Amino acid sequence: MRSWLPTRRSSAQADAEPDGAQAPEEGLDSSADDREDDREPDGNTQIRHPELTAEVVQRPPPVPLPSVIVPRWVQLVLLPLALLGLWALARASGPVVLILIVAGLVALVLNPLVKLVQRGGLPRGLAIFAVYFGFVAVLAGIGVLLVNPISAQITHFERDVPNLVNHANRDLANLQTWLDKHGIKLHIQKQGQTALQTLQKDVLKRSSDIVSFSQDLLSKIVTVGFDLILILVLSIYLLIYGKQIGELVRRIMPDGDGTPEDDFPLLVQRAVSGYVRGQLLFSLVMGASAAAALALLGLLGIFPSGETYAVFFGAFYGLMEFIPYIGPIIGPLPAVVVALFHSPITALWVILLFVALQQLEGHVVAPQVFRISLRINPILIILALLVGYQLYGIGGALIALPTIAVIRQTVLYLRRHLVLEPWTKGSVGAGSGVMEIVPDRCPDCGTETSRGDAFCRSCGASLELRVNAPH
Repeated sequence: MRSWLPTRRSSAQADAEPDGAQAPEEGLDSSADDREDDREPDGNTQIRHPELTAEVVQRPPPVPLPSVIVPRWVQLVLLPLALLGLWALARASGPVVLILIVAGLVALVLNPLVKLVQRGGLPRGLAIFAVYFGFVAVLAGIGVLLVNPISAQITHFERDVPNLVNHANRDLANLQTWLDKHGIKLHIQKQGQTALQTLQKDVLKRSSDIVSFSQDLLSKIVTVGFDLILILVLSIYLLIYGKQIGELVRRIMPDGDGTPEDDFPLLVQRAVSGYVRGQLLFSLVMGASAAAALALLGLLGIFPSGETYAVFFGAFYGLMEFIPYIGPIIGPLPAVVVALFHSPITALWVILLFVALQQLEGHVVAPQVFRISLRINPILIILALLVGYQLYGIGGALIALPTIAVIRQTVLYLRRHLVLEPWTKGSVGAGSGVMEIVPDRCPDCGTETSRGDAFCRSCGASLELRVNAPH
């Protein structure tokens, strides 16, 4: 076991070393050689520095911080009122809260990059400018690379829909002839033609909407330019004053134990930035994989339209990956619908392709990208998406999961440092007893616990509250 004390050197060793020589860093393999030298031939360890051992034994362990007890009247009155007040504020303030949340999320995501640039010797102000310049350049590059090709492919698809419908009608006529020839009394040609006409109208309408949206994207950005400027300015100020904001949050929240693993602002930043960066990488990988696979089907002659519309199909599939559970179902629909115009067998090939992609997604890509997942119940995720969409539309749905990641970290942190006063007789404040957390071991992992611990510091399991009557 590694000692938490730094390696001590004798005065003779210090005098024998030349000027400028430094002791080896803690944790290097040389410490293992020293431990091997201290072993007796029978394998037992010989203690050569009893004075150092005495110091280790006599130094007291860190004293755990006591948990904050939340009185019953706060649980009954203030907590429900606070939740209702937050909901009313979110509804009344409209886009203001949305802008503030988005700015906060942007600042949390970019703050690690700013720190990385600062390590190169730049002041924080210049580091923020460099990161934002790169961020805007990347967004502009994505727009140039994707918007125009997608718009061109959708326009081409609009012109190609009548040919696809005629091809499908010929296939229906051939199938009806085959059924009649073999005496199968099944009339599908008329119903199929009606369905194709309806599908053609719907596809043309939807594609026209997408084309108009992509072509008017610049004007839409200009329309909401004021909101974007507010988000940009707010996120920059949040980064500039990030240290002061972090200290303010630490004063408001219950005290942690001083380690990075129990520092609330750092936990929130890790959760949000890790999720957003992971989701962006995940969507990029899956969208590019879908585009490449569909283009390959087109080159092989299995799905000719796959090569023609590969960029659009891949971009749509990657965008839908931002929506958990529902997105992977919606993402393949455009490619499957176009494949149906060719033949049912082609559509089956496309479906099998996306099934294989989703297996790759679930067993290879997702575990590598999301090494630390949200670990939230799927029902809560879906409810968060619905609430976000109800409050702020599609923008609210997109920020729902990063927001719920912040809420999750807040709840876990408060559970470690807050204790709700029990509603049973003999509890705190009842006058008949005193609530005390007796030092014990965690029932789940066996780690030793101390007075004041409401949750195990190793595994997070809830520790039993024991009520001791006064003597």
